[in-house]
Amino acid sequence: MPELRQNIITRDWVVIARERALRPDQFVCAAQPELKKHDVEKNCPFCPGNEAMAEEEIFRMEEKNRWTLRLVPNKFPAVTPAGNVERNMNGIYRSMDAFGYHDVLIEHRKHNYTLIDMSHAEMNSILDAYRRRYRMLKKDKRIESIIIFRNHGKSAGTSLVHPHSQIVGMPVVPHQLRIRTDIARSYFDDNGQCVFCKTLQEELSSGERLVLETKHFAAFIPYAALSAFHLWIFPKRHMASFGEVDKDELDDLALNLQTVLKKLHKGLNNPDYNYTIRSIPVHEYNSEYFHWYLSIIPRLTTAAGFELGSGMFINTAIPEDSAKFLREVEI
Repeated sequence: MPELRQNIITRDWVVIARERALRPDQFVCAAQPELKKHDVEKNCPFCPGNEAMAEEEIFRMEEKNRWTLRLVPNKFPAVTPAGNVERNMNGIYRSMDAFGYHDVLIEHRKHNYTLIDMSHAEMNSILDAYRRRYRMLKKDKRIESIIIFRNHGKSAGTSLVHPHSQIVGMPVVPHQLRIRTDIARSYFDDNGQCVFCKTLQEELSSGERLVLETKHFAAFIPYAALSAFHLWIFPKRHMASFGEVDKDELDDLALNLQTVLKKLHKGLNNPDYNYTIRSIPVHEYNSEYFHWYLSIIPRLTTAAGFELGSGMFINTAIPEDSAKFLREVEI
C-alpha cells in the first residue's frame, strides 16, 4: 500500500509509492559514451590558456606557479553588482534591480575531469574556495542569502563540460529558504531543540537511511525523500552558517561528499545530479534553530502533473532500500 510521509524539516508530504516502487538497481542509468580524457579544449573559456575568455578574475589558488582553480564572475549572470537594493512599489506590484553577485568556480585545470576524478586535496580546495567566497560575500551588508550549487550532466542544467560550480549572493531570501527557516524557528520555539540536530540524532540512531558516517558529517536519505536517492549531508556540530565550518570539518566534508558521489557514480552509472549548500540567511548566522547542510538530488525521475498540480512528490524509491543499496556499493 502507498504511504504518505512528512519531512519534518520542510513540512512536505511525500507519497512513497510502495506498490510501484522500483528496486534500487532499476534506477541505474543507461550507459553513456565515455568522454575522451584530455586536458585542454581549444574553445573552452575555462581551460588553461583561455583565461582572457572569462570575466575578470576574483581570486585563484595556485601550486608550482600554475593556477589550480579560479573564481570568476559569470559571463551570463542572474544578478549583477550594478544597481541597488531599493524596492519599487506600485500597488500590488514589487520590483527591484537584480543586484547581487553570480560567480563561477573553475574547479580544475583539466577540461573533462569530474569531482570523482580529483584527489582528496583538490576536493578540499574546492570546498575551501566555497567557504572563502561565502565569507567575502557575507561582508556586504546588502546580501541576504548566499547559494552555492553544482550541476552535473545535461538534465541537471550543465552547459559546459569543464568542471565548475556556481555561487550566488542575493539581496533577498528565496521563498523556499525563508519557509525552511520559519519552520526551524517554530520547531525550536515548541521543542527547545534544533530540528536538524534532532533529525541527525534519529538518523544516526536508526541507521536505516544512513549512507555514510565520517568524523564530522553524516550522509543519509531523508525519511520522506522527495525523489529517488535524494541525499542530505549534515555536519554533526550545530552550525547555522556554512561560513562557520572549520578546517578539519572542511577536510572531512571533502571525504564524505566525494565518497558519496563515487557511490552514486558506480552504483547508478554516473547519474546527472545537482547539489546545493543550504545555509541560513546571512544576517541570522548565529541562530540556534537552523543547521546548514548539503543536498544532493540525482536526476533520475521527472516531475509530472500530480507534482505540478499538488506541490507534492511521488517517490518510487523506498528511502531505506536506496540507502542500503548505496551503503553496499564498494568504491
